Order: sequence, then structure tokens, then C-alpha cells
Amino acid sequence: MGGRNVQSARYAAISVLQAVLVKGRSLATARSLIHDKLEQPRERSLAMELVNGVLRWRFRLEALLTQLLSKPVRKKDVDIQLVLLVALYELIELSTPDYAVVNEAVVQTRRVGKKWASAMVNGVLRSFIRDKQALLTLVDDDSVAHFSHPRWLIDLIRQDWPGHAEQILNANNQRPPMWLRVNLGRVSVEDYIKRLDTHGITAARHPVAEAALKLDLPMDVRELPGFSEGLVSVQDAAAQLAAKLLDAESGERVLDLCAAPGGKTCHVLEAAANIEMTAVELEPLRMQKVQQNLDRLGLRASLVVGDATDAQSWWDGHTFDRVLVDAPCSASGVIRRHPDIKSLRQADDLAALTEIQQLIIRQAWNMLKPGGVLLYVTCSVLKQENELQIKRMLSAQTDAEEVVIDENWGIACRHGRQLLPGVLDGDGFYFAKLKKQVNATVDTAIAS
Repeated sequence: MGGRNVQSARYAAISVLQAVLVKGRSLATARSLIHDKLEQPRERSLAMELVNGVLRWRFRLEALLTQLLSKPVRKKDVDIQLVLLVALYELIELSTPDYAVVNEAVVQTRRVGKKWASAMVNGVLRSFIRDKQALLTLVDDDSVAHFSHPRWLIDLIRQDWPGHAEQILNANNQRPPMWLRVNLGRVSVEDYIKRLDTHGITAARHPVAEAALKLDLPMDVRELPGFSEGLVSVQDAAAQLAAKLLDAESGERVLDLCAAPGGKTCHVLEAAANIEMTAVELEPLRMQKVQQNLDRLGLRASLVVGDATDAQSWWDGHTFDRVLVDAPCSASGVIRRHPDIKSLRQADDLAALTEIQQLIIRQAWNMLKPGGVLLYVTCSVLKQENELQIKRMLSAQTDAEEVVIDENWGIACRHGRQLLPGVLDGDGFYFAKLKKQVNATVDTAIAS
């Protein structure tokens, strides 16, 4: 990659990091800046590597910067701090020659319009190169820097999973694999593996999720054989367990709450023929993604842009046989896939999230038929969002009984079952299953 292209990739990375860390935008929305600024796939790949790497290791990189600077960078010069974080990440994790990293960082100071910082950036990075091992050893004495997680999250994970905390924190810092979900209604896993093989693509099956394939090397979905025809989708293996646990049957009415981007919605439809699916999502733009996935796969569902905490505003009073609650959560189980969570999620968010989760469960319960099944799913590893929510629900609803998830994967909790991030090379997910007793009555006038 030529020098100018490298400079453009670094500049785009700094722009995305500024959008996430300064303006608070999610990486999912901010990464569009890379596509807007860069045309070549290799440029985009480098920019995303730098963005993901800095967000993944931000707390460690900032600890190093504290040791290297005589005084903190001023708020108005946050772009210079980002130049330094990008360079430090490269010096630690990538194979770029040291001199090239330093030179490129100096170029970036000029590109962001702060030539005065060139000498400082040059000196800081050369000091790091000289004392690299001693500095890394020094900052790694602190758990925040060592695990590169915010203190509050480290403390919660240690509290909830004392025997697994280090495993969880380390897994969160790994690069995520690319998992596919084969559309078993259209092609068998064996036949799709053969199709991949003819394109020189190798993949491995998952030991539990029957439709899941892990690619040896991530790739552009447009290069996947049969992707545009709906033979395969991208979805983490752990997330694929939801459809099997929901176990919808032909002829049933199924409700998927908080459905975007539609991976679980589509999987349920692939797994069960002739079901009547209603998918609800609050954000209209995110609902467009659900529709796009349905269209590509040739599937049909009734899409409702609505608030899952206020079903009265959109529900027609007809109950459902199965309800999937894919609850909004801290996303603490998918940090390796979304490293911006470490920076954007705050400890104070949890109180509001847990109240929203409980509201959604209660609303979902009122829309469930007697004898029906509710599957509660989060991509969290925090017990207050998971088993404690189910405990709270069981205490409040006398017509609710837990269906024990008796499987050979994950960890059996007091209520529900937890998959920790990295286990079977999947993301961290929690599942709990509740059945409404057949003598229950339905309140069609749901209180908000």
C-alpha cells in the first residue's frame, strides 16, 4: 500500500475514533466514515484494524501515554492524543516498522492541522520504542490497563464470575471469528461446505449450533457463494442457539421483540415453516435492516415499528404462542465484536437498562397465550441483566414457570443458562425459558 494510501487510512481511523470517543457515536454508525473517505479495500481494512485495535486496547494505551507525557493532552488537542494512541497500538500489535509508524504519526499531526505537535509526537513515540518492555510491565500492574476494561466492568465481572473473570476479560480482547448461518431450508451444511471449497474457502462446523460454520479467514460477504441468493447469513454461533431454544412449530404465532438487525427473526423463520411472525423494533432505520435481511432470504414477517415497553400503542390484542425477547442490554458478552462498548457503556446505564428489560418481559408476558413459551435472551454476562431478571419475573408472575434449559453447553445458572465469550469460539449470551401456565388469563389492556 502506497504512502498516500496509508496516510489516508490512518486519517480515516482518527476520524472514526474521534466520532466514537469524543462525540459518543457507536462504532456501527461511525465506521461509515471509513467507507466515505476510502475507496480501496486494503485502505479500509487497515483503517478498521487501527480503529478496532485502539478501541480494544484503549485503557492500556492511555495508561502508557500517561507514563510518556509530562502533562495530559489538552481537550482541544484530542486529535493529537488519538494520533499517539493509533501509533502506540501499531508499535505494540502490528508488524509495521517502528520508523514508519513514527514518520506516519508525524505526518498525521500536520494533516490534522497541528504541525506544532510534530516534535512532541516524535519524542513520545521514540521514548516508547526505547523503553517499551519496561513501560508495558509497569502499566500492566494495574488491572484496568492489563485487561483494558473500565474498572466498574472489571469489578462486576469479578463479582458475578469469580472463577471465570480472567477468561471473560481476555476473551473480550480477542479478534472475533466470522460465523455463518447456513439456511438449512435451502441447502445442507455439507453441501454448502463443498460450495465454499470450490471457491477456495475453508470453514469448520460448530459442535452445537447445527447450521453454524466458522470461516478460517473473515471475508467480504459479497464474496460468499450464494449470499445474495439467501443460502447463508452472517451470525455468531451463540446467537444461533436462540431459534432452537424457542422451538417454534408450524402454524404458530411468534413475536420477536427488539428484532433488529433481524438475525434471530430470520433464523426462526428458516427453522420453522408456516409460522406467523411479527417482529417489533423501535428504530425505523434499524427496522430497514430487518426488511433487507428478510428480502434477501425470501422470508416474510409482519414488521412493526414500535416500543416494546409500550405494547398498548401497537398490539392488536391477539396473543402469541411463542415470544422471543431479545432484550437491550449492556452487550458485555459481545465486546470482542464491538470494542466501542468499553468506552460508550457506563456503570450508570445498568439501572435504566434493567428497568427497561423488566418492562419488556412484563409486556411480552401479557401478549403470550396460556401454555405459550417466552425465551429471554441477552448478549450480556452480568447477572443483574440475566438470572436476576428471571428471578424477579418468577416472583412477580404466579402463572410463570421456568423451563430448564438442559443442554451440554454453557453454564447452568440458578435461572437460565449462560455462554461466556470465547467458549466454543462464540460470543457471550444468556438464555432463559419461561412457560405460561394453561390456567392463566390474558389482560388485553396492557398497562404501560
